[in-house]
Amino acid sequence: MINLAKRVIRQTLNDKRSVMMILVAPLLILTLVYLLLGDSSYVPTIGMDKDTMPAPAVTALEEQELKVVEISNDDTDDAKNYLKDHQEIDAVINLSKSSGMDITLYEPSKKGTIAVSEIQKAMSTLNPSAKVTMNYVYGKQDESTFDSLGYVFLALFSFFLVFIISGMALVRERSGGTLERLLMTPIKRGEVILGYTLGYSVFAIVQAILIVFYSIYILGLNSVGNIGWILLVMVLLAITAVSFGAMISVFASSELQVVQMIPFTIIPQVFFSGLIPLDLIPYHLGNLCYIMPIYYGAAAIKGVMVYGDGFLQIWGYLLGLITYALLLYLLNTLALKKFRKL
Repeated sequence: MINLAKRVIRQTLNDKRSVMMILVAPLLILTLVYLLLGDSSYVPTIGMDKDTMPAPAVTALEEQELKVVEISNDDTDDAKNYLKDHQEIDAVINLSKSSGMDITLYEPSKKGTIAVSEIQKAMSTLNPSAKVTMNYVYGKQDESTFDSLGYVFLALFSFFLVFIISGMALVRERSGGTLERLLMTPIKRGEVILGYTLGYSVFAIVQAILIVFYSIYILGLNSVGNIGWILLVMVLLAITAVSFGAMISVFASSELQVVQMIPFTIIPQVFFSGLIPLDLIPYHLGNLCYIMPIYYGAAAIKGVMVYGDGFLQIWGYLLGLITYALLLYLLNTLALKKFRKL
C-alpha cells in the first residue's frame, strides 16, 4: 500500500500539468475571483431636473455616493429614450404626484442596484415611507435570474461543450496515429485543420439550433430580437470553439491533459462573458474581455435577445468572432509543423 502511494506521488510530481492543476490553478482562480468580485469603488451616475425636485431631496442625494447630473424636465419625462442615448447615466429620477418617486434604469444590473440603493438611502432620511416606482428601458424588475443571464449560458454551454469534444477528439486522433498517417499523404496542413473544423462544425450547428430553440420555446427564455441572428452568433461561436479546442490539443498528449487546461483556458472566460458588469471590474481588468472569444458571442447574443439589435448593432462582435476563428486557424496550421514539415 505504501509503495503504491509512493508511486502515485512520484507519477503526479513528474506530471507538471497535474501539479499546476492541484497547486497553482486554485490560487489563480481565487485571485481572479477576488479581483472581479471584490469591493467595487464604482460611483453611480444619476440624472434629474433639480428645479422640479425639492431642495432637501437634492441635498440628500448629493450627500450619498452618487454623481448627480442635471438634465432637463423633458428628459426626465421621457427617461427611457434619454437612457438609450446616454448609457453612461445609470438612473433617471423624477417626482410624480401620483406615483411618488419614479426611478428609471437601463436594465436590471448590478450598477442599477447600486444606484437604487444610494437613492433609497437618501430618501429614507427624508421620508422612510416614500413610495418608489421602478421602471426599466429593457427587462423588468421581477424577471428571473435565468431571464437576466440566459444569454450568457447559451454562449458558455455552446463554447464549452464543443471545445471539450473537439479538443479530446483531436488528441485521440493524434495519440492513435491517425493524424500522423494523414499527414503522410499529399494533403496540406491547412486542409487538415479546415477538414476537422468543418466536420465538427456540422455538429456545432445542430447543437446551436437545438439549444436556441429549446431555451426560447421550451424553457421560455425571453428574446425580443430576430432568432436568426442568435443562431448565426451561436454557429460562429461554436466554430471558434472547435478551433480553440484544436489549438489546445496541440499542447496536450492525452484527453486528461485537455481537461487539466480548462482552469486556465475556459474558467477565466466565464468571468468576462457578461456574468459580471465589465465596467465594475477594478484595475481596468474588464478590458481583458477583448481577448476572450466567449465575450464576443455573449455580447452579441445579449444585444439580440435583450435589446432587439440587428446586424448594424452586432456586426463588431461578429467580426471579432470571425477574426478569432481565422487567427486560430492560422495558428493551428503552423502548429502542425511539429508533426510534418512541408
